[in-house]
Amino acid sequence: MTTTLDRTAPRDLAAEPPARLSLTPRTTLAGQLDGAWWPYSRDLEAELPPLVAALEEPWGRVTRVTVNPARWPVVPHTVAMDGRVLHVGWFTEQDPDKLILLSYTVGRWDLLVVPPETAPAAAARLMTAAAIPGSVLTAGVLMANEAVIGRGVRDARRREAAWEDEGGACMPTFGEPFGRSALPLSANGWR
Repeated sequence: MTTTLDRTAPRDLAAEPPARLSLTPRTTLAGQLDGAWWPYSRDLEAELPPLVAALEEPWGRVTRVTVNPARWPVVPHTVAMDGRVLHVGWFTEQDPDKLILLSYTVGRWDLLVVPPETAPAAAARLMTAAAIPGSVLTAGVLMANEAVIGRGVRDARRREAAWEDEGGACMPTFGEPFGRSALPLSANGWR
């Protein structure tokens, strides 16, 4: 199956969902990341315009973006937005979980890219961790840490489900489960 995209058709930017961002507060502490971005898809041409539009007020005009192509199926050379062109470059040496935004006048910002298929709880943890001022954790380290946390959460849920399936009752030292009948009756008959 072949898909054809009409790159000359005007896009309705009002119909696009807002960018999901978490930015590091302005501070003198320099960290590895300036925040995190959680795109809705892996389509850079659709995802970059809302991201750049959301960043222009706090950061200034973004002119160039770089990514690692490992996480993006198609990396366009340019993306049209609001009457101008955003240049997109790719580097295999760049951390695959990071997006770099460049401006001729203001500088550079590095954002953790939270994969679009990430569960909301995991995305919230990642976006919070990436926005900590002065953090020395890189995008790759944050993603590896989240993978470990995710496994821990899944294991805990699995253990809890197994406990519930097995009756969920505590066993006393003599082998009989505690239950309501094991509780002594009070003088008024209530337990």
